Amino acid sequence: MTDTPQNASFDDAALPADLARQVFLASPIGLAVIERSGEVVFANDRATQILNTARGDLVGRTYHSPDWEIYQGGGPVSADNHPVTRVFETGDPEYGYEHRIGRPDGSQRWITHNATPLLEDGAVEYVLVAFEDITELKRREERLSSQHMQRVEFRASRSAVPPSLRVERGEHQFEVESIVSLPDGATVQYMGTSDLPASDFVTAVEEVPHYVDVRLLSTIDGYSRIEARAESATVAEVFQSLGGRPLDIVVMRDEVRFSGVLPGDVDHRLAADGIAEFHPDIELVSEELVYSPHLLYDIVEAALTDRQLATLDAAYFSGYFDSPRTSTGKELAERFGVTRQTFNQHLRKAQQEVFRHLFEKSATGETD
Repeated sequence: MTDTPQNASFDDAALPADLARQVFLASPIGLAVIERSGEVVFANDRATQILNTARGDLVGRTYHSPDWEIYQGGGPVSADNHPVTRVFETGDPEYGYEHRIGRPDGSQRWITHNATPLLEDGAVEYVLVAFEDITELKRREERLSSQHMQRVEFRASRSAVPPSLRVERGEHQFEVESIVSLPDGATVQYMGTSDLPASDFVTAVEEVPHYVDVRLLSTIDGYSRIEARAESATVAEVFQSLGGRPLDIVVMRDEVRFSGVLPGDVDHRLAADGIAEFHPDIELVSEELVYSPHLLYDIVEAALTDRQLATLDAAYFSGYFDSPRTSTGKELAERFGVTRQTFNQHLRKAQQEVFRHLFEKSATGETD
């Protein structure tokens, strides 16, 4: 083996071809190589995940193909205005380009990408594009920048409502208090009602196909709160997926109603489309713009990691902070599939962040 000279830097060392290919394929951000013809000649696994496109459908397609459905501002991005075009023309890299893109499944995502030239004999032969999905970040920014929300209510027939939830007179109202995402893709949902005895409430929710492991948390002054694990998507999650939150579900003699709030700039038809997966005859009943600053929550939500926020959310709604406790740290740790120590670390950091923003920021008048 030949020793590397002591004065040789890492930049001077050639990266073995096999290792370079492994680094490219395993990169945690999307990478694609585009040749002068405009065709994608290589893409890594992360690129196919972000675009929800098989590698065989990605490689060979041109970057300026209208099939990409790339939008910025209020309209589509033309080939002439595409940053890759400018890199080929000028030889200068383009950084921090943000745009929306339509995916084969009909969903839209926000993407940020950097494009840099790869030269051969001084000429741009390829462009390397590195990109990442920033959809959740954009949603958080939108919630922080908007003080208005829209409260919407939808109506559907009661045909998809389990028999034990149906009523012949009056109505049953079920509040959706919180939805917490779990690492395995499932959710834990917290709901409450004063319209049913606790045992009937648990039995009714158990009949809904989405829910398993339903647990009564408490009954106080006639109001019962339960915790239920959802293995698949639910109507309540539709609001959350659009940056809003569900409010309640009301079951009446001939219909069921779903209420929630959405960001003011979100088209309510997106929520209707999501609910239609469960209730095809869904229709909008009402829509109103409401003032909802929710400032401290938005600041804290932006400061916490997803896991810290989920831990704090679950601890609060499961009764971990109640006296006596209706959920223990061990039970919640098992929900999240982590050790008790890890759960406590997430919860402690989340609490510290909340207290920091509540006391330090407010006391000093500082802003982020």
